[in-house]
Amino acid sequence: MDIILIPGLWLDATSWDAVIPTLEKAGHRAHPLTMPGLGAPASESADVGIAEWVDAAVAALDSLPGAAVVVGHSGGGNVAWGVADARPDRVSRVIFVDTVPLPPGANIGEFELVDGVVAFPGWDFFPDDDVSDLDEATRARTAPLARSVPARVPTDGIVLGDDARYRVPVTLLMGGLDREAFEAVLEQWGDYAEEFHAIDDTEVVKIGSGHWPQFSVPEKLGELINAAIAR
Repeated sequence: MDIILIPGLWLDATSWDAVIPTLEKAGHRAHPLTMPGLGAPASESADVGIAEWVDAAVAALDSLPGAAVVVGHSGGGNVAWGVADARPDRVSRVIFVDTVPLPPGANIGEFELVDGVVAFPGWDFFPDDDVSDLDEATRARTAPLARSVPARVPTDGIVLGDDARYRVPVTLLMGGLDREAFEAVLEQWGDYAEEFHAIDDTEVVKIGSGHWPQFSVPEKLGELINAAIAR
């Protein structure tokens, strides 16, 4: 199976390096992406928004001979859901890594701009639950890999319009939530709950990690992706 791997904010294709060997051992073909405008100054990335990220991922899918699984981590999950909306007949499953399908018009969130782009704020910026499983060596190794994101990407509302996306099977690999805990939290999220419950086939699997399992438990993440594909 071809697997398109979409990183979250600030990360590029190399963020999947430690996960890919587990996918390949299962016979899959991994296609990690680096999204447009990553690391570029505002003068070069001002026109890049979430639509351009979705378009880039759709182009990657269109370059493949058949259907593919689309995996999105964090903000990359928004892109993955956009791909499912654009090509519902070509996506065999969407796998969200510690994130959820977003409703039409929703965005990733707002971050402070530095010189017109969204710079990586550093690991200390995030809640302890998100980063507690990243030891100092991992933080020191991965922080230099993070690059700025075009200003519009986190704040642009995503355009979704094809209800056929609800027919695409969805797996949520959640850092600290199993299905019961996730459903309890989801009910507080308004349109997000409506979007999730409209999907025909869903599963929620607890990873037992923070927000970046590709760094903290990459082999386990790979195994869970393989299991979702085999489902």
